[in-house]
Amino acid sequence: MHAARLERARARMDEAGIDALLCSVGPDLPYLTGYEAMPLERLTMLVVPRDGDAVLVVPRLEAPRVEEQPGVFTVEPWDETEDPIARVVAHVGPARSIGIGDHTWARFVLALQDALPDARFRSATAVTGPLRVVKDAAEIEALRAAAHVVDEIAIAMRAQPFAGRTERDVHRELVERMLDGGHQRANFAIVAGGPNAASPHHEPTDRVISPGEVVLCDFGGTRHGYCSDITRMFHVGEPPADVCDAYAALVVAQEAGVAAATVGTACETVDAAARRVLTEAGLGDAFVHRTGHGIGMDAHEDPYVVEGNATPIVAGHAFSIEPGVYLTNRFGLRLEDIVVAAEAGPDRLNRAPRDLAVVG
Repeated sequence: MHAARLERARARMDEAGIDALLCSVGPDLPYLTGYEAMPLERLTMLVVPRDGDAVLVVPRLEAPRVEEQPGVFTVEPWDETEDPIARVVAHVGPARSIGIGDHTWARFVLALQDALPDARFRSATAVTGPLRVVKDAAEIEALRAAAHVVDEIAIAMRAQPFAGRTERDVHRELVERMLDGGHQRANFAIVAGGPNAASPHHEPTDRVISPGEVVLCDFGGTRHGYCSDITRMFHVGEPPADVCDAYAALVVAQEAGVAAATVGTACETVDAAARRVLTEAGLGDAFVHRTGHGIGMDAHEDPYVVEGNATPIVAGHAFSIEPGVYLTNRFGLRLEDIVVAAEAGPDRLNRAPRDLAVVG
């Protein structure tokens, strides 16, 4: 698998006119090698010459974590007293057009620029982006398995009490459930009660959730390298009419977005389909973010479902559809599922109920 990905990367390098590819922390490295580097002050970097063998320069104390793949890349450990930048520069050789990973720490980018003053640095996304954005069958199944875990959590939370608990306590439960469900890590768990839910990326606090409040739960993690992401809404006790009406419009908006996400349709058209429903319901100004983001080894990646992105959807694109309604000092609502574009139509990976769950 990784050998084939590296070959496709080299072909893309040839098309883009990039002589060498440098991947450090971030998803490009595990995509190409299966190894995820720790975000350390010690440099880890995969060097992929367009016409040479790939080498993974790695701190010696991290080398035992690397699963070697003979014929795909070699592992070159460096010691604490050595200069890893010099190692990388030696493998880059005469390359003058270099693609460097978007997540690479600035200290390493600056050091490489100083060491290679004649080279032109470009984003590695020019190479890896077109490869990673189209998921193969195995990647789709990995996303589906991750989605199944958070679906089960969303279902289980419908039977849990919310009133009298802090946002942080519910957050902690979501994190533990993701880890217990087989995720290697929890990437986020937004829990926002009452007026706090009007802040789309609210950080959970010690605020106590009370009867009569909505609770927004947006959570996801990483399972076997691929991400989950789901948002479900809860209401402590029977919801009032204004919440019910806004949520009904939100459900229709999400359905419109999912239905529009067909192969060949522009990403911005999908955004417009969801946004139109909320605008017609008088809630357009309360929908303050894009309709969705791509997902894969990164929780947020291409393609972005947003106005201005005319990129046509192709089979294998995976993305969220997550319209929202945010009314300051009142409440906020969001409904999110992961969808994979397929020739047969949009494939919604999340299956947890989408109604406004009434909880105690």
